[in-house]
Amino acid sequence: MYDEVAALPLSVEDCSFERRERATSSGFDRATTTISLEGNGVTGRGEDVTYATEAHDALQGHEVSLAGEYTLDTFSTALDGADLWPEPPEEERFRHYRRWGFESAALDLALKQADTSLGAAVGRSYDPVSFVVSTRLSDPGDDAPPAANRLATLYDRYGDLGFKLDPTPSWDDGLVAEVSEYDVRVLDLKGLYDDGEVGVDADPAFYRRVVDGLPNALVEDPNLTDATRPVFDGREERVTWDVPITGVESIEALPFEPEWLNMKPSRCGTVESVLDTIAYCERNDIDLYGGGQFELGVGRDHVQALASLWYPDGPNDVAPGGYNDPDPAADLPTSPLKPPESPVGIGTGFR
Repeated sequence: MYDEVAALPLSVEDCSFERRERATSSGFDRATTTISLEGNGVTGRGEDVTYATEAHDALQGHEVSLAGEYTLDTFSTALDGADLWPEPPEEERFRHYRRWGFESAALDLALKQADTSLGAAVGRSYDPVSFVVSTRLSDPGDDAPPAANRLATLYDRYGDLGFKLDPTPSWDDGLVAEVSEYDVRVLDLKGLYDDGEVGVDADPAFYRRVVDGLPNALVEDPNLTDATRPVFDGREERVTWDVPITGVESIEALPFEPEWLNMKPSRCGTVESVLDTIAYCERNDIDLYGGGQFELGVGRDHVQALASLWYPDGPNDVAPGGYNDPDPAADLPTSPLKPPESPVGIGTGFR
């Protein structure tokens, strides 16, 4: 599929950045940067979803010299030597996040300059996108266990939503039973993060409690140890991966062949890696669903577009950004999102 877009002509005259920040339902303020590339009277945009506010602050006013005439492929090569980081990133994975911001802006610009869409370029139609809402449960404080109040609020406000949830060892049997009354499609165990603020300890009793109690949910990113691996014996088809997936080689390195994977383009970094990974999964009958990174701008549109073109019926964690607000507006779109009528560039206008 990459061959269908690699030779697109690309004229870049200017590069600029716009910082965004917004509170989230997960209890932190999210900062991102919209990367704009201009040329021939049109603008292509991408979004850097690096999880470090300081990295976005440092990028403001930084000059990246990219003016020139390219193909999409030669532009990607030029980025190898470009000064994208005025200060070194806190984590190496952030290099991919920023790289995807530039690469997606370039793809968006090249498609607009050709007056076409990503779907038309690769011979795919934009289909309605089913989505789930990723959220944490309500925290009553005072060392009390989490509560399902937020699920009830979202369900009452928007109807029959599906959910992607982040369980923790504090989930007791009663809470698991309460949560099981909802359409929980994915459980993110967050067992593969090095960051202690994000990662969750791999406890076999906790794993078994949620895996047994929510038998219809996919189980994302378990930490498979000698103690936890037996929890998944005979249930490997429910295991899916997010954090490790950075391209084709990362899939081939998994402990067993997956049935499902979470596709986050920012983890792959380049357009070539993203499209090669999608193509690999199609060839090997691996189902995909889209993943989000708390995008605040066009990046949300882009992950929705990829889902629309390649995996529209999956448990896509690409809900409109308003669902990430601490108190979502009452008029948010519900699933499925309608496809665009006349798209140009990557996006669909969903958001």
